[in-house]
Amino acid sequence: MPRLLLSLLLLFFVAGACAGTASIPIPDGEEIPVTIHPAAGERLFVWFPSEAGPQTADVQLAQQLAQQGVEIWQIDLLEAHFLPPADSSLLQVPDFDVAAVLESALHKSGKKVFLIANGSSAIPVLRGVHRWQMNGGADARFAGVILISPKLFIPAPEPGEAAKPFPVIVASDVPIYWLQPDRSPWYWKLAQLITALESGGSDVFVRVLRGVRDRFYFRSDANAAEDVMREQLPALLLSAVEALNSIPARERRPVAMATVTLAVTPGKKANTLKAYRSNRAVPLLCLRDLSGKRVSLNDYRGHVVLVNFWASWCPPCVHEMPSMQRLADALSDQPFEILAVNMAESPAVIRQFLETKVSVDFPILLDRDGEALKRWQVFAFPTSFVVDKFGRIRFALFGAAEWDEPEIQQRIRELLRE
Repeated sequence: MPRLLLSLLLLFFVAGACAGTASIPIPDGEEIPVTIHPAAGERLFVWFPSEAGPQTADVQLAQQLAQQGVEIWQIDLLEAHFLPPADSSLLQVPDFDVAAVLESALHKSGKKVFLIANGSSAIPVLRGVHRWQMNGGADARFAGVILISPKLFIPAPEPGEAAKPFPVIVASDVPIYWLQPDRSPWYWKLAQLITALESGGSDVFVRVLRGVRDRFYFRSDANAAEDVMREQLPALLLSAVEALNSIPARERRPVAMATVTLAVTPGKKANTLKAYRSNRAVPLLCLRDLSGKRVSLNDYRGHVVLVNFWASWCPPCVHEMPSMQRLADALSDQPFEILAVNMAESPAVIRQFLETKVSVDFPILLDRDGEALKRWQVFAFPTSFVVDKFGRIRFALFGAAEWDEPEIQQRIRELLRE
């Protein structure tokens, strides 16, 4: 679409009362579709949906913000490249795309621009801003990036390897406001990621959202706290604007970043035990159970132990727990134990969950401050480790599994025979 026509379309939609569509040319000759919710105010939010793709809730939120004088451009990076909704799809988006969107937003709207990235869109957005800056982009009307539940780690390290932030995290020099649910595996990585962002020069504000999960504002299974937080989201975003506007103007100096090539596996990856390849010592695990008794992994030398990190608000965790109990029942005559480490929930919440949702009889350990999670380098829920009779981690699994399926049972029985 010619740029002149784009300009005319933007002027038309800004002047009108209803949302409309336009497109932004990108360097490869394609175009990025844009849905515009016009408003007469001086602020523009450029909204990048999560890996789940555009949601009805995104449109509703845009309409609410437009009524409060904030113009919204909703960007569909997945449609622009005919990509399916997935984490890996957004990681394939070229940085030039977001750079072109930012440039267009600054020069076509004439407003103060804030980019909003949700989930896995955080990486292409930060990469795009970095590209724009490295190409000489500097405009006082660009006020920063608002991140909602961002996913900032390179996905799927091998068992035993530490998860690493994307290189753009330490290469960026950009104002950031971060909305982070506390019922999320990424909550426990805040300190590491904030340090990494600040090392590159970024100014970082963080607001923790209590009692809610990732995707809280468009979950089909939203709880009461998430319903409330969804209603509060427009106000939270406007608070983010005020915080970003308070940052003194200065020259920003992003640095060149390393290139990361990710293998994209088509289809859904099967979840099964993987050999644990790290030579590091087994991390300490000594926590109290629901009765207040202190339980240590060292107490189970001579046993094969499944150490499982879980939370009651994590649907995959809940889904796999009955199969864990079936595995425990199948191996009840063997030196086998399951230690299920709960992430910072209160004993009352856990007891209610066990009474009303899932009944298990293996020990539930309380990791109240997340220290065990950090020591064991857990970065996704659920995460499980299989420790052999000699106290060595032999297998690990990131994500849920059917623990009583034959392949998993066979591997555990082999360890029991050693």
